[in-house]
Amino acid sequence: MSDIAVPGRKLNVKSVKDFAFQYAIYFVFVALVLIITIREPSFLSLNNFRNILSMSATRIIIAMGMGAILITGGVDLAAGRMVGLAAVLSASLLQALDYSRRMYPDLAVLPLIVPIIIAMLACSIFGFLNGFIISKLQVPAFIATLGTMVAVYGTTSLYFDRPPYGAQPIGGLDRRFTTLGSGYIGFDGLYSIPYIVIIAAVVTFITYVLFNKTTYGKNIYAIGGNAEAARVSGVNVGRTLVIVYTIAGLLYGLGGSLEAARTGGATNNYGNGYELDAIAACVVGGVSNLGGIGTVPGIVIGVLIFSVINYGLTFINMSPYWQQIVKGAIIIAAVALDIRKYLKKR
Repeated sequence: MSDIAVPGRKLNVKSVKDFAFQYAIYFVFVALVLIITIREPSFLSLNNFRNILSMSATRIIIAMGMGAILITGGVDLAAGRMVGLAAVLSASLLQALDYSRRMYPDLAVLPLIVPIIIAMLACSIFGFLNGFIISKLQVPAFIATLGTMVAVYGTTSLYFDRPPYGAQPIGGLDRRFTTLGSGYIGFDGLYSIPYIVIIAAVVTFITYVLFNKTTYGKNIYAIGGNAEAARVSGVNVGRTLVIVYTIAGLLYGLGGSLEAARTGGATNNYGNGYELDAIAACVVGGVSNLGGIGTVPGIVIGVLIFSVINYGLTFINMSPYWQQIVKGAIIIAAVALDIRKYLKKR
């Protein structure tokens, strides 16, 4: 029986299945929130919602860069190390004047935006190198970014392990910087919006416009769908890939700087594993690991799902080991759904 009788019209079962299949990840998100809320009703509060958004903000920025790369059919294993580089650079240049262990004791107070821009530019250089190696030297993205990952970590460690204090955690950050990471605008308490959430919202909006309203967006989807066909159609594949990886580097730099501001410090190991979290969030949010498919709202939902897992399951005192099992199951299910969509389209 393919149709269900409904007063005034027929409801096609196949259409319902297709709808449920297409938006399965959103149902998973709602289900997670409901399960946690049933277990602990106090979870559903404005304060917890704000905390989840604050945790998600920098991850969303990083995932936006990763999402564009995945849509082209590539991957960036160096993302986490670039986040660490940005965190170390921005934190080292924004330590309080009265902090006794400043990396640069004689450095004058810099405008807040300057160290963040420096960190973003540093990461964009490595992003540009990734794009160049992949597009011009024809090195597979996995290998190219694996090599860059090691190089970036070495660069960060050399910078971090320097006189006068050597490899010591960078702390004592300027109040302006930490306020950017943990401050908010609006009324005190529940009815306030963290600055980093506003920044993440702006980045998300700009990314949405780039993906959906520009030639750049059309090109990345075309490359991910079929790079050779895109080339024949007049798309400059090499230049587009360089731009994609460079922009991703800029986003990693911004995300890393804001993450240092949010947590109040940085070390050379900062950002380790962030690339895997970003890839997982994108895939869970519907970005195809085969390229050519993905949306900005899906990426945001993917990040929020993992934030709900991290925050919500901790909130109900679930063991961290069980949390890892839940994460793994969701990732596997998302990839399985992605492959089924691909096979169905074929």
